[in-house]
Amino acid sequence: MKFVMPGGTGQVGTVLKRALSAAGHDVVVLSRHPAGPGEVRWDGATQGPWAAEIDGCDVVVNLAGRSVNCRYTPANLRQMMDSRVHSARVVGEAVAAAGKPPRLWLQMSTATVYAHRFDAANDEATGVIGGTEPDVPGYWGYSVGIAKAWERELESADTPHTRKVALRAAMVMSPDRKGVFDVLLRLARLGLGGPVAGGAQYVSWIHDRDFVRAVEFLVARDDIEGPVNLAAPGPLPQRAFMRALRAASGIPVGLPATRRMAELGAFVLCSDTELLLKSRRVVPGRLLEAGFAFEHPEWPQAADDLVRRLRGRAVG
Repeated sequence: MKFVMPGGTGQVGTVLKRALSAAGHDVVVLSRHPAGPGEVRWDGATQGPWAAEIDGCDVVVNLAGRSVNCRYTPANLRQMMDSRVHSARVVGEAVAAAGKPPRLWLQMSTATVYAHRFDAANDEATGVIGGTEPDVPGYWGYSVGIAKAWERELESADTPHTRKVALRAAMVMSPDRKGVFDVLLRLARLGLGGPVAGGAQYVSWIHDRDFVRAVEFLVARDDIEGPVNLAAPGPLPQRAFMRALRAASGIPVGLPATRRMAELGAFVLCSDTELLLKSRRVVPGRLLEAGFAFEHPEWPQAADDLVRRLRGRAVG
C-alpha cells in the first residue's frame, strides 16, 4: 500500500515510517524541509504539487503540527493552533479533489482533549472533554481548544469516499533519540526522576510498537471511524510511572520536585508545566472493544523493553 504522511519527520513519523517501510509499504513524507528519498516539499498551508501524492494513495496519516514541547507563549500557542488547523484543512482539500481519493485518512489528534481528572478514566464514549475544569491554569483550555479545532477540520472535510479517524494519541514511547522517552530517561539519570507536585497526576502513554500495530489495525478494519484513543490500557500516576522507569534503568533515587521547581525546570528546558502537571487518565475503549490486543499494556514491562532496546542500540 501507499501511505502519505504529512509532517512525518518527527518522532512519531519516524517510528511509523520505519515500521511501514520495513513491512514493504511505499511511504511518502510531506515535509517543509525534505532531506532525502521519499520526502516531498509542502508548506502545510496551501495546495501545491504535493497533492498529487495523495491522489491514488491508500492511506493518509496527517501528523503535521508544531511541537508542543515549547514555552506556551501566545505566539507559540498560535503557531501550535495554526499549524494543526491549516495542515488538516489543506489535506482535506487535497483528499476532496483527488480523482482517486484514499480510502482512509488518519488524522493525528491528542489525548490532551480530555479533562484533567483523577477520579475516573476517559474513554471515547464516556470521557469528559476538557477546557472548563476548575482550579487549573486558564491557558490549559487553549490546548483543549487546539485539539477540538484539529478534529473539527477532519469532521467538516467533504470527503465522502474516505473513512476518517482522529487519533487521540497519548505520549508515544520509543527508544529514539530526542523522543519523549529519551527526555524522561535523561531526567531520571540526572536524579530528577521523582514525583512532581506530589505525582498523583496520571500519565497516559503507548509503546511505539503498539502504536504502529494500532495504526495497522485501523487500516485493516473498515468499520471504525471517528475518534480513537491510542493509549495503553494502563495509565498510572506520575510518581509510579517514574518509579518504574527508574527501576527499568537501574536508577535508585529520583528527587521530588514541587510545582514551583517544575515551573523553573520547564523554563530552563523551554517547555511548559502542563506537560508534567495535567492528569491525563486515558484508556483505549474503542480499540479494546474492537479486539485489539496490546503487546505492552502495562508500563513497567514496557519500560523494561524500551531500556533494553536503547542499550542494544548503544552497544551496536
